[in-house]
Amino acid sequence: MKRTLVLIKPDAVGRNQIGEVIRRFEDGGLRVVGLKMVALSRSEGARFYRVHEGKPFYQDLIDFIASGPIVAMALEGKEAISRVRRLIGATDPLQAEEGTIRHHMGTNVGRNAVHGSDSAPSAAIEIAFFFNELEIVPASQGEGAGG
Repeated sequence: MKRTLVLIKPDAVGRNQIGEVIRRFEDGGLRVVGLKMVALSRSEGARFYRVHEGKPFYQDLIDFIASGPIVAMALEGKEAISRVRRLIGATDPLQAEEGTIRHHMGTNVGRNAVHGSDSAPSAAIEIAFFFNELEIVPASQGEGAGG
């Protein structure tokens, strides 16, 4: 099983779309193995997006990610990264395929509702940014749980 990180960004959180985003990933065959709501400071946002440092949109990324609460999710499933990328769609909601999260919930390239890791190395770094080992429950431990 592969893992990836998804962030529900401040625009989608502010529009009460958390449940809908999670439902789409679960319906897509992915399991939530880590979940938390956080508010990043500007310095934490800069650290998270440091791979984009020096690019023209870097400051806008930091300003936006620190503008309100976000929901961080570690997702697990077969081909998790590519599945998430298909479900979220292109970065620009106007270019995203119909039916994708960004097409439905994003408003522009800067406010596109969600972030998803773009590769296995990025996913590992990004998951570790938000979660420690105790905060990740592998899907195999979550099956059959309940009362």
